[in-house]
Formats: sequence, structure tokens, C-alpha cells
Amino acid sequence: MDFNFTPQQNTFREELREFLTAEVPLEKQEVFGLLTEEQYQFGREINLKLAERKWLAIGWPEEHGGGGKGPVEQGILAEDMGYWRVPKSGSIGLGIVGPAIMVFGTQDQKDRYLPAIAKGEVEYCQGFSEPNVGSDLGSLELRAERDGDEYVLNGSKMFTSYAYHADYMYLLARTDPQAQKHRGISMFIADLKTLGIGLTPLPYINGEMAAQTTFDNVRLPLSCLIGEENRGWYHAMTTLDYERSGLWRYANVRRGFDDFVEFCNDSSPDGGQPLAEHPLVRHQLAQRRLGMETWKLLCWNVAWMQSSGALPNSEASVAFLYGSEERLRFAEMAMEVLGPYATLRSGSPLAPLLGNIEGIHREAMHLHGAGTTEIHRNIIAQRGLGMPR
Repeated sequence: MDFNFTPQQNTFREELREFLTAEVPLEKQEVFGLLTEEQYQFGREINLKLAERKWLAIGWPEEHGGGGKGPVEQGILAEDMGYWRVPKSGSIGLGIVGPAIMVFGTQDQKDRYLPAIAKGEVEYCQGFSEPNVGSDLGSLELRAERDGDEYVLNGSKMFTSYAYHADYMYLLARTDPQAQKHRGISMFIADLKTLGIGLTPLPYINGEMAAQTTFDNVRLPLSCLIGEENRGWYHAMTTLDYERSGLWRYANVRRGFDDFVEFCNDSSPDGGQPLAEHPLVRHQLAQRRLGMETWKLLCWNVAWMQSSGALPNSEASVAFLYGSEERLRFAEMAMEVLGPYATLRSGSPLAPLLGNIEGIHREAMHLHGAGTTEIHRNIIAQRGLGMPR
């Protein structure tokens, strides 16, 4: 791994930080784990401004509407966007759908879908989980039956984040029910305005809205199939490794940690010495600083591998798993230091750090997105260490 950035990459980071400082004031930044509609729309506005500079998809080839750079520049963008708490929008299109189409899509699909993603004009949601299917994704039940020059889809998807903002869904469906479960799955892109697609609201405890997405004799043309028929599982596992690198998530939590350190240096809850002067607190802060730096390097290792033409697999799972557990370690430490005040949400005048500690702790319990910790341990053991199933 190369730990150095080129002068051009450092210049890009400086220009990006100037942009973020000017365009993303504190009152517009997302409180951790609490994305309001106003913040979401602000995030889309920022994406459009980034796209005007060819920064939104800076790591994509120019022929697809990108900036013609590479994964390192895309990682710089993700890291600083996360640190500035820019409300997240467009991430599925940029982080998963775009790479999937570039690797497995036809030229017509690349021309049709990629420029709009790079311009920040469209939003995607992901259709993986189902009412009876979660971590065992290979058991999915949504059927896609070939009928002439179309596929007919019947079934449903569950917990679809961004469904009410999305234009398209990137999904997996079963095209061969007779094949072994991982070998009869195909990947599609569906326009959510297609006749027969319905959304049922699923409100989350934090106020965000997901959906159950139903498919009732939905007809998709063959051009909506991404990659080979019945190879969708393998296509999806390849592109999920891009999602699991996690620089945005790392930087978002790192901002919370840095703010917490500043709070401990400046705050004296009992009227005496600052929190940071207490030996136990100092020790805990030092331990979590070590953890944050380790997490950062694991994430950048994935970006470096991508820039070298390698496909991260177990390495992406190492970064993702370590990050999930480090986020939880920091959240529990902050809750212990701050006590009951740490449970106050954004909006309370007594909430420390604008309620971000409560948000980080609540989100730290979310250990199943992009694969549970158990799944990632299996990937590391089997693909990284060559151990048997």
C-alpha cells in the first residue's frame, strides 16, 4: 500500500475543502443518523454543484461523465464529504450501480445510465432484502420469468431505503427456480414508474422512511438485465465490495470522535478539571484514536487496491467489519463518559454536540447493513484465509 498522495491529489483535496467550507455551513450538516427531508434535498443540491465541476464521479472515466481520475480521488471525495457531514444522497448510484454497470453492463446501458448518475440527476434504491429473506440473500423469492422480449416480475422487496426519493431500483430476482439458489439469480434495473410497482411506507424509529416494494406482473424489457442471466449473485457480490470500503462512513464517525475530543478538552461538568484531564477518559480517548487510525488505513487500503486494478474482497470485509465494531466501541465509550446527557437527541438544548453522540450510538447498533458481522467474518475466513465453509 502506498501511504502517500500525489501533488495533484493533495491539490484536489484542498480545492474540495474550500468548496465544502463555503457551501456546507454547520446548520446544514446532517445530525448523525437523522436525515430530514430538508437535509436530503440539500445533499442533492451539493451533488449537482459537485457534478458541475466533474467531482461527483471524479473517479469514473470521462466517457461516462466522470472526472477521469481514479479510486483514490473518489476516496478523497467520500472521506471529506463524510467529515463535513454532507447529507447523503445518490450514494447507491455512485457506489454500487455505477460500478456494476461499468463492469457488467452493455455499451448501450453505460450510455443510458452512467452520465445521469455522474451528473447527480437520478437517485437509485437497492432491492435485495425481502419479507422472508435477509442475510441469506441467495434464498430470495422475487421471480423474473422470461416472456418473449420481456421479463415478468412478481414478489416484493423489504426495507427499501430511499425508495420514495428514487427513480430506479437496482435489484436481484430469481430467473431459474430449478438452479442451485446462488446460480439462478439475475440483476436488473427497474424504473420505479413502471406499471405494477407499488410502495408501502415503512417508517423507521429515527424518522426516516423506507418502503416495502411490491411487483405485480411488472414487465421489464430485456435491456434492463445487467450482465448475464443467472449470474446476478456473482455480479452483486463483486460490486458490493465497492460499498464496503467505507471511507464516507469512517470519516463521518471520525468527525464525531474529533468533536468529542474537543468537547472533553473544553468541558468541566463538575466545575473542576476538564473531562480530558481525568486519567480514565484520557486512556479511553487514546485507545479510540488508535482504533480510528487503524480503521482509516483499512479503508484506504481498499481504495489503493482498486486504484492498482485489484478487486478487494476479504480486504473490503476487513475494513467494513472493523469499522462497524470501532464505531460501536466509540459510541459506548462516549455514552459512558457523558452519562445520561448522551441519550439526548438533536433538538434538546441540553444535548451535547448537537445530539450527535446519541445518533452515533443508535446507528452503531445497525450492524446488518451491507452484510452482518457474521457474514463478513465468514468472508474473511473463507476468501481471505482459505478456510473451509
